[in-house]
Amino acid sequence: MPDRRSPLAPLKNEFYRTIWFASISSNLGGLIQGVGAAWMMASISTSENMVALVQASNTLPVMLFSLLSGAIADGFDRRRVMLTSQFFMLTVSATLAICAYLGLMTPWLLLTFTFLIGCGTALNNPSWQASVGDMVPREDLPAAVSLNSMGFNITRSVGPAIGGAIVAAAGAASAFAVNTLSYLALIYALLRWKPDYPKAGLPREELGQAISAGLRYVAMSPNIGKVLFRGFVFGLTATAVLALLPIVARDVIGGGPLTYGVLLGAFGAGAIGGALMSARLRERLSSEDIVRCAFAGFAVGSAITGVSSSTLLTSAALFIAGACWVLALSLFNTVVQLSAPRWVLGRALSLYQTATFGGMATGSWFWGLIAENYGVGNALLSSSVLMIVGVAIGFWLAMPAFATLDLDPLNHFNEPSLGLDIRPRSGPIVIQIDYEIADEDLAEFLAAMVERRRIRIRDGARNWALMRDLEIPEIWTETYHTPTWVEYVRHNQRRTKADAETTDRLLALHRGDAKPRVHRMIERQAIPPAGDVFHKGHIDPH
Repeated sequence: MPDRRSPLAPLKNEFYRTIWFASISSNLGGLIQGVGAAWMMASISTSENMVALVQASNTLPVMLFSLLSGAIADGFDRRRVMLTSQFFMLTVSATLAICAYLGLMTPWLLLTFTFLIGCGTALNNPSWQASVGDMVPREDLPAAVSLNSMGFNITRSVGPAIGGAIVAAAGAASAFAVNTLSYLALIYALLRWKPDYPKAGLPREELGQAISAGLRYVAMSPNIGKVLFRGFVFGLTATAVLALLPIVARDVIGGGPLTYGVLLGAFGAGAIGGALMSARLRERLSSEDIVRCAFAGFAVGSAITGVSSSTLLTSAALFIAGACWVLALSLFNTVVQLSAPRWVLGRALSLYQTATFGGMATGSWFWGLIAENYGVGNALLSSSVLMIVGVAIGFWLAMPAFATLDLDPLNHFNEPSLGLDIRPRSGPIVIQIDYEIADEDLAEFLAAMVERRRIRIRDGARNWALMRDLEIPEIWTETYHTPTWVEYVRHNQRRTKADAETTDRLLALHRGDAKPRVHRMIERQAIPPAGDVFHKGHIDPH
């Protein structure tokens, strides 16, 4: 049995520790601002749907812009991206506080400000989450993800109560002002952090190409696809509790902003417990078992919240829900982090966030409508029923086990010497690889080629095909295209150590005296004039 890693091991890393504590300060301010925004909306609007839209306006930008943010996280300096997002949110929060102090706030203006803060969060999150792997070793990554959740929920356990007290004593504008100051610690920590990013050997991908590459990678990665779907379902159903909690505090329990803060604090305290339990649970239960328990536990918490008029009982239910919330979301995040190599990690995480926060944004709007037409209690009871459906989905689409694949770059590819002087953008490039396969190895060869096709397309190959020679049936030719020469090089540099297993299987099956023959060609649809592409010399890149 492997040595158990301490759940606090990542805090031994100076950079991670500094930014983790600074993030707690920023998260605390964000939660105080959230309490102020939700309670201000409940004060200036009588519509349950408008109150629920506060939660939706904060999560919708993550759904809309996360993929673009993920491409930015993979293509640009992540530290600078995080600093940009922090300065942007500081500016928006300061403007929000000023407008609130001057009495200029309207329901739609408040939603606009929360939407803009959500945009800053959408830009920040993929870079922050992908940067965790830049700070801690891979074996500490699950603990670091859980610590991030625990840090946020430490603030959730006290932040809402503090926010409720600030709103009750000094008004929502003061809560917005406190949030403005909370960004300063994280900005200072990021300015001090000097990550040693590896130098890029290839030109940066254009954003459109980077987004396409991220979508293609996730589409060809079944494990990540399962996480996205389960994350969407969880966000869609679980968000009912957080979206409707201001109304529960005001109408069901009959309390004020302090009661709302206490209820959110109970949710956060449960989340801390869930984060502390996660490592032990991962040792004893499968990832699917943990997700099913999280769905079922949250369903119980949502149902009790919907029928209870007692602050104590509702707090207990929210404690359970908070633990299940962090168990599910931290597990989803960890599986994605362990299932994607560094070159595409920001985009994979952004797609996970798009799915999960898209579920939350849709759910906040939907449950707000249900609450407005049928009552808060019925909305929460309905969400708990759908959470049970989320349990049943696991029997059809089970979560993958924690990945143990080595996704570090293989680094075996050396750019070959070419007889033609081509530019990086010259293309299209056609690759053909010849294998000699005995009849008795044919079934195993074809099975390996199924995996090879998935890897090729996942890493950027197009028009993949497998052909058999009609005159010499032992010869099989794998062929694929890349748009340009630089994309061919990029395609090969994306190969991971885990992918080498398929390559080794194919090499073992090859019966030729030498290694499989690789043909690298540039495609032309018509024969050009003499002195052009098929003659030695410079090639037109277009």
